[in-house]
Amino acid sequence: MPTREEILEALKSVIDPEIRKDVVELGMVREITIGDDRVDVMISLTTGGCPLRNHFVVAVRKALRGLGVDECGVEFDVLSPEEKAALQKKLGMSSGLPTGDAAGLNAIRNVICVGSGKGGVGKSSLTVNLAAALVAEGKTVGVLDADVWGYSIPRMFGLGSDRPPISPQRKILPLESQGVKIMSIGFFVPEDSAVVWRGPMLHKALNQFLEDVEWGALDYLLIDLPPGTGDVSMTLAQLLPQAQFLLVTTPQPAAQKVAKRAAEMATKVSLDVLGVVENMSGFTTPGGERFPIFGEGGGQELADELDVPLFGKVPLTMPLRVQADAGVPIVAEDPSDPASQAVRQVARGLIAVEPQLPPVLEDLAELPVMQHEPKGASLPMA
Repeated sequence: MPTREEILEALKSVIDPEIRKDVVELGMVREITIGDDRVDVMISLTTGGCPLRNHFVVAVRKALRGLGVDECGVEFDVLSPEEKAALQKKLGMSSGLPTGDAAGLNAIRNVICVGSGKGGVGKSSLTVNLAAALVAEGKTVGVLDADVWGYSIPRMFGLGSDRPPISPQRKILPLESQGVKIMSIGFFVPEDSAVVWRGPMLHKALNQFLEDVEWGALDYLLIDLPPGTGDVSMTLAQLLPQAQFLLVTTPQPAAQKVAKRAAEMATKVSLDVLGVVENMSGFTTPGGERFPIFGEGGGQELADELDVPLFGKVPLTMPLRVQADAGVPIVAEDPSDPASQAVRQVARGLIAVEPQLPPVLEDLAELPVMQHEPKGASLPMA
């Protein structure tokens, strides 16, 4: 079994998404118990009703698996008022610590960045239809159009350029279409105007879209990334350490190779690659004939190289293109279309791999958090 020092070092990869610092630095690792065949870790939360528990369970277990620990228990207690005050002073915060209410990013269970590495592979149309497919599966969904140079999400959802309203709490309220909450730079600039921004402006805009938007409680936030491996992806990795990367490619080798570079970028900025979707997987005619315009097998080959699942192969159909221009996702307009059926399969695959709380923790949010007194193995608060 690893030593306590090795476990603490591994736990530095567990980031509190609200405060954006690791749990060791924050003094949130209350207790570590090393047994013969398992390790138990106790994490101190800022509030008993914090919905981030699932994030911490998954992150702690992932960190310890890297040390060869297969059996890991994660328990929670709550910081005392004195400990909260000490942490607030340490962080130099003039206002209180995050409280875990449903108004912030902490109420979003899954953040999925949809990227491609290159343009022209249908990433945005896949994002729109995947959002509609997840809604059809009973999930609450938001879409953030982070492609500030090539924003197209508003058009694909049939939204104009109306500015989103502001709440009494001075939060931006996302517009809605097909049951999906949507935010895009397209709502804040004249229609069809070019956005010419450098890195600092991009960072500021994305930060506002994440923190100043009243997303509410969501099962999924899908982020439509711009092509390439530049500033936007790095900013999102910094702002959303719990995000995962869904890679979109066409079957052809040229797209597959570029998509692999995007996967390498995701790994370098500590975004987990969730899986691959092969888009434009042949053209399916209205009569049902299929033509492999872009070749065959590129998506599966990329998934095999990255050792991640291939969630689906989405064909190109004429209604898919027509509905994108009409502003209604094909999944909502014609569920029987081959592209709709394939995207629904991708959505079900994402739901199937969604991290679940272990059975003992599934109803944790509805139970009072047990208060634990620090023991001899506790880390002192700063």
